[in-house]
Amino acid sequence: MNRKGNVFFNGKLCGTISETDEGYCFSYTDQYLDADNAQPVSLTLPVSKKNFFSKTLFAFFDGLIPEGWLLEVAVKNWKINPRDRMGLLLATCRDCIGAVSIEEAKDEL
Repeated sequence: MNRKGNVFFNGKLCGTISETDEGYCFSYTDQYLDADNAQPVSLTLPVSKKNFFSKTLFAFFDGLIPEGWLLEVAVKNWKINPRDRMGLLLATCRDCIGAVSIEEAKDEL
């Protein structure tokens, strides 16, 4: 199952994260790259035209997922396997503490 999320930085669309059969890919949007004040979402994901790839969910994005009792609530309410990190990211990170948020990208027909 390939899933995709839109990544926002301070409320502005800055990139996408996608799950593929090979792992994960993060890329900044061209519009964000063209902005004068473009900032990286993480020091490990510097502003760049290149795509970033990882076999596992990037540590920065994994760190946005709730832990402890809040993770248990999310797993129970959304019936998500706690090992489904992309599913948890898309379900729980729409309103994160901090500058970054993630919204599930809907397929455009």
